Amino acid sequence: MDGGRARLSKRAVVDRALKLADADGLEALTIRKLAQDLGVTPMALYWHFRSKDDLLEGMSEQVWGEIEVNVDASQPWWAQLQGGLESLIRVLRAHRSAPQLLLEHEKRNEAALRATEAALEILLGAGFDPLHAAEIARSTLWTGITLVMSEAGYHPELSDEERAEWNRRSQVELAMLPAARYPHLVQCAAPMANCDPGFHYRLGVELFIAGVRAVAGQQRGDS
Repeated sequence: MDGGRARLSKRAVVDRALKLADADGLEALTIRKLAQDLGVTPMALYWHFRSKDDLLEGMSEQVWGEIEVNVDASQPWWAQLQGGLESLIRVLRAHRSAPQLLLEHEKRNEAALRATEAALEILLGAGFDPLHAAEIARSTLWTGITLVMSEAGYHPELSDEERAEWNRRSQVELAMLPAARYPHLVQCAAPMANCDPGFHYRLGVELFIAGVRAVAGQQRGDS
């Protein structure tokens, strides 16, 4: 289907693949299913991507490309780093498939390199040596992924209704534990099973940035 191939750009294919993966999961995404959804033959997609792995790499690069790397240089260095982490979290939350995608497809595409370069520029400019800067840059990525995947009830394969039911059952199970043995779990059953997302991410970011600032202070001999 040459006409179908001509109509499709690589970006259009990746955008649609991300929507399907976000809705049904990465495992359910196939070249055949994507082609059917786009109304073309699988051969039209192989013009852009040699295999599903190649497609997944393209999707990973698209996710990386949505992260904001332009920072306000007038802000303190830690606020610039925080802005990057918050942008990462927004992107990961916007795409249910993104955490798994970045975990399993880590090739150093151009967009990933730009984001990493931006983080290192902030950290080196703040006075960290290359060893600390590299570790903190990696930790920034992992912190974003961990915060998204540790949100109470994180099950990207479930619908909103199914997730709400899963959270409800989890809360009931915790609340029904023997109070004499697990008094604190019973007391915290509601927030353990169904946390406030705004609070979850705000506290997680604050804890991470506070830790990085503490390390900066130690390097300068401020503590």
